[in-house]
Amino acid sequence: MVDLLIKGGWIMLPLAICSIVAITIIVERLLFFKRAGAVERADKVITLINQGQIDEAINLTKGAKVPLLRILSAGIDNRHKSAKAMEAVGIAELSVMRRGLPALDTIITLSPLLGLLGTIIGMINSFQVMAVASMGQPHAVTGGVAEALIATATGITVAVVTLIPYNYFLARVERETEVIEHYATKLEIALDTLPYRSDKYEDTKKYA
Repeated sequence: MVDLLIKGGWIMLPLAICSIVAITIIVERLLFFKRAGAVERADKVITLINQGQIDEAINLTKGAKVPLLRILSAGIDNRHKSAKAMEAVGIAELSVMRRGLPALDTIITLSPLLGLLGTIIGMINSFQVMAVASMGQPHAVTGGVAEALIATATGITVAVVTLIPYNYFLARVERETEVIEHYATKLEIALDTLPYRSDKYEDTKKYA
């Protein structure tokens, strides 16, 4: 297998780098999204807020590493302006969820192009051999063709293997965003119904 890849020429080096980077990002993102789900804890937070147990809700979200709980924590900590607080943190968390995806997108586009470049280089080498040795050395000619085919196949393989998890991660980011928006809205409604919100109390006292 190694000998086969070596026959693909120097273009296999950037393709190998692309594959290593893609695998690293894919594994890291799989681990990230594996621990990203926190719907049960989010439901518990909303229930505690509806019951007026603010401190318990804060303790449940404090120090959380999950985007959803971090956003809810920002809303509780800044409950007088919960919508803006959650929006600000949500933008940052969305960037965290999309981390590495632009690199995967680049690899998906770049790998077939590198494979095509390897194909062109291999064919050029074949034509050069034909020009020098005519048709008396068929093995030398087919070596360039093999180099071209190996590079093409490798480039397409890297792109295809990267494309599937990339689309999965995009779908997960979209789904997590919808979940965050859902629970952020529920938290905002729950905070608005608290009878002892200090901002409402101050407004009532002002006009008393």
